[in-house]
Amino acid sequence: MMPIGPLMEEHRLIEKLMPHLRRAAEAGRRDGRIDPRFVDLALDFIRTYADRCHHGKEEDILFKVLESKPLTAAHRATMDELVEEHKRGRQWVRELAEASEAHKSGDGGALAVILERLEFLATFYPAHIRKEDEVFFLPAMGYLSDREKAAMIEAEHEFDRNFIHALYREKIESIGVGPQQSKPYQPVNT
Repeated sequence: MMPIGPLMEEHRLIEKLMPHLRRAAEAGRRDGRIDPRFVDLALDFIRTYADRCHHGKEEDILFKVLESKPLTAAHRATMDELVEEHKRGRQWVRELAEASEAHKSGDGGALAVILERLEFLATFYPAHIRKEDEVFFLPAMGYLSDREKAAMIEAEHEFDRNFIHALYREKIESIGVGPQQSKPYQPVNT
C-alpha cells in the first residue's frame, strides 16, 4: 500500500457529505430556514475529520516529506495550491460557524451566509479532492523511496492512533480540567 491509499479512502468519506450540504442549501433557499443541528454536524465533521485529521496528515506528513524533495515546478505549484485551498476552506468553515452562531442568536441575515458557505463547500471539496487524487498524489509518490513510503504509512497510523486522544485532551482542557487537576488511576479494592 502507498501512503496515499488511506488519504484517498478518507476522500471517499468526505465526498459523501457534499451532496447533503448542497441539498441543505437548496432546501434552505426554498424554505427560508436551515436545521441548525445539521449545520453543527457538518461543521464538526469538516473541522474534525476533513481538516484536523485528513488535512493534518496531508500537511504534516505527506507535504512535509515532499517539501524536501526536488519537485518539478508544476508539482510544487500544485502542492502550494493544495495548501492554500486548505487555508481557504478553513476560512469558509470559520465563516459558516460564525454565521451559524449568529443565526442561532436570531440574526435573520445570517441564513444567506450559511447557505452560501454550504454551497461553496459542496463545490470546493469535490474539486479539491479531484485535484489531489487525479493530478497530484500519484506523481508525488514517484519522489519517494519504498522506505519513505513505509515510514509515511507508519506515521499516518501513528497520527490516527493519537488523534482521538489529542482531540479529547484539548476538549477537556478547554473546559478547565487540566492535567494538574486529574488524579492518577487508583484501582478500587473489591
